[in-house]
Amino acid sequence: METKTFKTIFSPYNDKSGRKIEIHKIEIPKIQRDFAYGRTDDKNRRKRERFLDSLFEAVCGHPITLDFVYGDIKENILTPLDGQQRLTTLFLLYWYASKKENVAEEETHFLKCFSYETRPSARKFCESITTKVFELEDNHPISEQIKDKNWFPLEWQHDATISSMLIMLDAIQEKFYCVESLFKKLDNISFYFLPIEDMGLTDELYIKMNSRGKPLTQFEHFKAELEKQLKLADEIVAKRIGTKIDREWTDLLWQYHNSGLGDGIGDTTDDDFLRYFIFICNIICYRNGGSPKTSDEFELIKNYFSIKVDNEEQANRSKEEVIKNALTLESFFDCWLDENRKSIPIQKFFESFSSKEHSEGKIKTNYKVNLLEDCLKNYADIIGKNRRKFTLNQIILLYAFVTYRQSLSSVSENEFRRRLRIINNLILNSSDQISDSEERQGGNRLPAILRQVDSIVLNGEIADSEQVGINFNPTQLEEEKAKLEWTNANPDKAEALYALEDHELLYGQISIVGLEHPEFFERFASLFKCDWDLVDCALFTIGDYKQKERNGWRYQLGSSMSDGFAWRTLFHKSENFIGFDNTKNVLNKLLSLNPYFTDDYLEGLICDYIADCENKNEYPWIYYYIKYDVFRTGRYGKYWWNDFEHSPYVFITIHQRQKVSENSYNPFLKAIDNNVWREHWGNRVYLNEKEFLRETQSAYRVISNDEKEVVLEEFVITQNANGIDTENRIEKIKGVFESITNHK
Repeated sequence: METKTFKTIFSPYNDKSGRKIEIHKIEIPKIQRDFAYGRTDDKNRRKRERFLDSLFEAVCGHPITLDFVYGDIKENILTPLDGQQRLTTLFLLYWYASKKENVAEEETHFLKCFSYETRPSARKFCESITTKVFELEDNHPISEQIKDKNWFPLEWQHDATISSMLIMLDAIQEKFYCVESLFKKLDNISFYFLPIEDMGLTDELYIKMNSRGKPLTQFEHFKAELEKQLKLADEIVAKRIGTKIDREWTDLLWQYHNSGLGDGIGDTTDDDFLRYFIFICNIICYRNGGSPKTSDEFELIKNYFSIKVDNEEQANRSKEEVIKNALTLESFFDCWLDENRKSIPIQKFFESFSSKEHSEGKIKTNYKVNLLEDCLKNYADIIGKNRRKFTLNQIILLYAFVTYRQSLSSVSENEFRRRLRIINNLILNSSDQISDSEERQGGNRLPAILRQVDSIVLNGEIADSEQVGINFNPTQLEEEKAKLEWTNANPDKAEALYALEDHELLYGQISIVGLEHPEFFERFASLFKCDWDLVDCALFTIGDYKQKERNGWRYQLGSSMSDGFAWRTLFHKSENFIGFDNTKNVLNKLLSLNPYFTDDYLEGLICDYIADCENKNEYPWIYYYIKYDVFRTGRYGKYWWNDFEHSPYVFITIHQRQKVSENSYNPFLKAIDNNVWREHWGNRVYLNEKEFLRETQSAYRVISNDEKEVVLEEFVITQNANGIDTENRIEKIKGVFESITNHK
């Protein structure tokens, strides 16, 4: 088989039959399409980048032989049947190298032998750049330099082939400007050359292929490249995978053809295959300790299915790695097939393990139940934009399912059900830990997380970090170990525990209730079927259950807000908050009071508490919080105490999750007069234009509304030795406020 470079193809040679082959010119015929590699759409941009990357490696010391170029030779003129894009790119690359290095004209005369017959303008362009004087400016795009020449008519910019050539030249300049002796190194780029007569092809076939035939699809190029690279490692494996792509795996994916789950209109089975292929490659990357950098399927072939040949030792290791990756690819597809190589009922499979609501033997999920289908439609944008529609959480969960499907002979269905629940709980409670970014604090945890998933699914064991590395939330890992031991000892109570795990406020973490009193499991559910505002107040009748941010000034309380943010924050143990154990103690004391909670029961607790305070003439801040609903904003349960220990009566509500806004206010002042000033975080009530009212721990002060803010009058709140009000400050100051405002 003859191999040629773009330069040597113009050198005479004898074929195997002794026939002399002599090419004086290459002409792209009128029937051919325009030069496409320079187009700006994503598909051709990716082709351009991949091809130039391959050529760049070649000139950097790794010679490359491209696929076949073949065509008809008549009167010493080669008319390419296949290879137009490659030949045009090589022509432009040689031309750039010659201008970059001022190569002598006698060494570049062959460039004048390349031409386009598609349009007169394209033919004239090729002639002009090879015959006109042109001095290259390295710091300026070639396309702009060419368009500035007086021999370049403006209308040429509208020729599709010329505009594509200009874009390709800019890309070549950007890629190869730093390569020294480039023109000489282009000898490292060759291609297989075969005249059309040697193939037994006719002009009729030539016309059919070029005018009525369909070009290879992107997927067909992908499949050919994958098989080509796999053959270099193991021809048997390559053939087996190639056959499965055409048969079993296509049949597997066909059921999701145009299922409508993805954003793309008219998604094909090829698109689904590529998304799942990207998913598998990223799993391979994670297993190797890396973070995925691309979703380009050709780059992924290069990274994971191509032998690296820098030296013999590396080539042998690389070959073993390619085969290992190929078997991984095969296993990730085959696991969805039955013993007859037919697709299992995948929808029913996932439905048997997952549900949108609590269901015995299943995990509760907010994702699409059929994770495989979701992956096929949404894993990654196949044009390389790396969407995050299929989240890291879903990647981990789907990986667990795949691992189980690959291990059916060693892991029973019941074992997997229990183990899947553990993994799901870990995922739901590790939002701060699940990351594949090398830039994020803690780095990429996905490799260690997948090793932990392997340990749980395959062995039923939660591995220590010393074994697998830092992975999921350590608090949740310890809880899952404790629950696993507990359910093994209390199998009759396991389902009640799972129901508690699936509660909307807990999603897997039950440490706020604990395992000490299993009778509390159902009580918790009954408590939070009640009005959440009543639950909030009832808890305060038991004790001060709030938590404080460890490194902040915000405090977290409960809330009636329907999204449950406040309660979930309180009930999930975190290093970011202080007071979790106290919250747990208060909650458990409340749960111990009644086997079944109702609104009426909670209202009774609240009324009794208020009456007790009023009978004793002791009014702690909690009394006001429960008594006056203005204290309970119904928002995110966030409050700000500047100094709770010394001034528990002085705080403001916060209407957002993190910051104080103009809607914030001092609830004591707002209870006295609803028109608290929106400035100063609602911490003053104006009596008139000259005076306002401000609260302190033990008094209310009338202050001048000027720069000096002089205290004009003070109304002291009587308190006992413990600093607790012995008179209702709100009712007292309401009377004072009315008296002052009426008098004024």
